[in-house]
Amino acid sequence: MAQGSGGGFGRRSLLQGAAAGSVALALPTLSCAAPAQARSGRPSADWGVQVGDVTTSSGLVWVRSDRPARMVVQTAATESFRRARSWRGPVIGPDTDFTGLTSLHGLPSGEQIHYRVLLADPDDPRRTGEPVSGTFRTAPTGRRADLRFHWSGDLAGQGWGINPDRGGYRIYEDMRRRNPDFFLCSGDNIYADSPIPERVTLPDGRVWRNVTTEEKSKVAETLAEFRGAFRYNLLDDHLRRFNAQVPTITQWDDHEVHNNWYPGQLLDDDRYTEKDTDVLSARSLRAFSEYFPIRTLRPDRGGRVYRVVRHGPLLDVFVLDMRRYRNANSPGRQTDDPQGILGAEQLRWLKRELSRSQAVWKVIASDMPLGLVVPDGKTDFEAVAQGDPGAPLGRELQMAELLRHIKHDRITGTVWLTTDVHYTSAQHYAPERAAFKDFEPFWEFVSGPLNAGGFQALKLDGTFGPAQPFIKAPDRANTSPAESPQYFGEVDIDGGSGELTVRLRQEGGQVLFSKVLQPGRVGQ
Repeated sequence: MAQGSGGGFGRRSLLQGAAAGSVALALPTLSCAAPAQARSGRPSADWGVQVGDVTTSSGLVWVRSDRPARMVVQTAATESFRRARSWRGPVIGPDTDFTGLTSLHGLPSGEQIHYRVLLADPDDPRRTGEPVSGTFRTAPTGRRADLRFHWSGDLAGQGWGINPDRGGYRIYEDMRRRNPDFFLCSGDNIYADSPIPERVTLPDGRVWRNVTTEEKSKVAETLAEFRGAFRYNLLDDHLRRFNAQVPTITQWDDHEVHNNWYPGQLLDDDRYTEKDTDVLSARSLRAFSEYFPIRTLRPDRGGRVYRVVRHGPLLDVFVLDMRRYRNANSPGRQTDDPQGILGAEQLRWLKRELSRSQAVWKVIASDMPLGLVVPDGKTDFEAVAQGDPGAPLGRELQMAELLRHIKHDRITGTVWLTTDVHYTSAQHYAPERAAFKDFEPFWEFVSGPLNAGGFQALKLDGTFGPAQPFIKAPDRANTSPAESPQYFGEVDIDGGSGELTVRLRQEGGQVLFSKVLQPGRVGQ
């Protein structure tokens, strides 16, 4: 990890140090099996550390042990850990797959926080393993500080896993070098329905090799298999290094369970013994809550994915859950659809929290796009749009209600970010081009995948008047990461002017498209 001097990690010192500190990925040495409940020696945290849902004064630290252990977190202003503050965490064990969370609060705003996690023998606190260190920046309370974050999604999809010949998930190193304040993962953190084979022959004859594990050799059905799918990605050195430096805001989408799933669905998939998606999604959500630091997934916080993460006066991030509350996928021609894709309760929450927000920018983190026609089979549709360019129907009715609310309540600074479709694009929505006109213009940006198959561009639905000034997508389905670039998006907010700049980048960091948005406007 690149290190600054004295007071911590500055952006310049991180960028300089990253070039010297980057190393190629070797085959992972971590054990892929679940820890034994009783082992000799001291506890170990080889799976790294993470911090999630960071605010101006708080953060949630994650770790995984190789055996039962007491989690202890120490925080300090410098990496010397002089005058460190200690946080006594839980005893972690098999009930959470040996993962644990410790909440930090009362942190100084706008500061680099150095932390380290100690795992202690529950019966002898003097027996501790080697500490695992990380760092993150809390959000500022003032408007003068600049802000940067990245977003993307779709990891280990379509059988394209950790390839040691390519250096693994090297896109995480591209993002880490740019030192964002946080990373927004827009979903499909795992592909529970996509096993990882040892090798795949590409169309040009090259061979793609994967790191494999027992749990990823089949579709995930049991809780142990879902846990193993979430563990798989942590075998990657780049991802663990990224997690130790960049806090996350994480949401989920369909592949955490099964392609295009919805509540109440019974799978028509011969690979599955358990075909009830309600059973599978409950197991996945439990593993998801164990492997990501998300405040609202804690039992005392309601056990939900949707939430707002407030990142100082410049930014609120509204994280949606378009999976657990949606109705069944259908042709989407209903003239009345109160449930829609969000469910009535989540829609009320979103309207209320958007109206309450005092942030300059309100990013709506949507796990599915609004105006792209995403099919599910021959007659049904998976996202909001259904290809009819006329007045809103089906799930579009709920989005029309939300967009009308944003206009009439004069909510400024809304920007939509998503992933899902495995290419990158920019859509501008405007009432003068739309069948439904009672809304103000807005932008939606798409970026992904992180490490999955690339897919062709989808059609636009004219109901909300989208225009597409930029798109980059492959010309055939499921192109491997060796054939088609992987993508991430970058958002910079200027602390002085309040301007928000979106850049769509591809693996390696090249900027493909950029757009500057002005603050204080209902529409753009």
